[in-house]
Amino acid sequence: MSIVAAGLPMAFTPPGAEEFWQPLIGEGAWAITRPMFLMVLSAILLMWWLHATTKRMALVPGKGQMGTETVHGFVRNSIGKDLIGSREFLRFVPLLFAMFVTIVVNNIFGIIPPMSYPTMSRIGFPAALTVVVWVVFHVVGMRKHGVIGYWGSLVPTGLPKAMVPFIFILELITDLFTRPVTLALRLFGNMFAGHILLALFITGGWYMLTAGGVFLPIAGGVTWIFTIVMYLFELLVEVLQAYVFVLLSAVYIGGAIADEH
Repeated sequence: MSIVAAGLPMAFTPPGAEEFWQPLIGEGAWAITRPMFLMVLSAILLMWWLHATTKRMALVPGKGQMGTETVHGFVRNSIGKDLIGSREFLRFVPLLFAMFVTIVVNNIFGIIPPMSYPTMSRIGFPAALTVVVWVVFHVVGMRKHGVIGYWGSLVPTGLPKAMVPFIFILELITDLFTRPVTLALRLFGNMFAGHILLALFITGGWYMLTAGGVFLPIAGGVTWIFTIVMYLFELLVEVLQAYVFVLLSAVYIGGAIADEH
């Protein structure tokens, strides 16, 4: 029996990469897109949140102040202090905190209608954050150890002289290329895949619910039940990926300024 004869829609078109190009104003490279708008919105929301919860600081904090202090304390102590070290971590806490809350809010946009779009699923945003981290950990490392001392420490002591050039090149590629690329792609890839998966469950479930017949609507209902589970799982992934990004950033900064670098 053909699809048309069965009264079903002609075809189901699964979501693809085109879902991530959503211009709001204009066309081409200079278009203002949905992720650009969401990034600006996240900055406004975060500024409002920080101002609203800290403008009346009290010794016994209210719920808002307590929430802000909890998030800040988590980044300060569990990431900054533990991974960079108690002597030098404080100057990096504002950067780590800003990146963490920015990534979390923009990731969570992916499961909140009507936004329904994780900003970090556009590679330009993770790449921009990665460039900031890359510049910071190299600059602070060179300031502390000197240019020659910083780059010279890439080669462990005691190696045979014949191996030194090869090890230096491998470590240089890791520091200049592998670390930043994997840092950006990890965040981008998880947000991209999660958004595609949610869109597939939602559109596929709707297709089956409206396809007619007996079994396809039942399958569509089951699919939408799984969609709720996927939303909860995606929320966990979104927060976890923000944590991983900031965690690795702190590891790189801590390694750059460590005395044994």
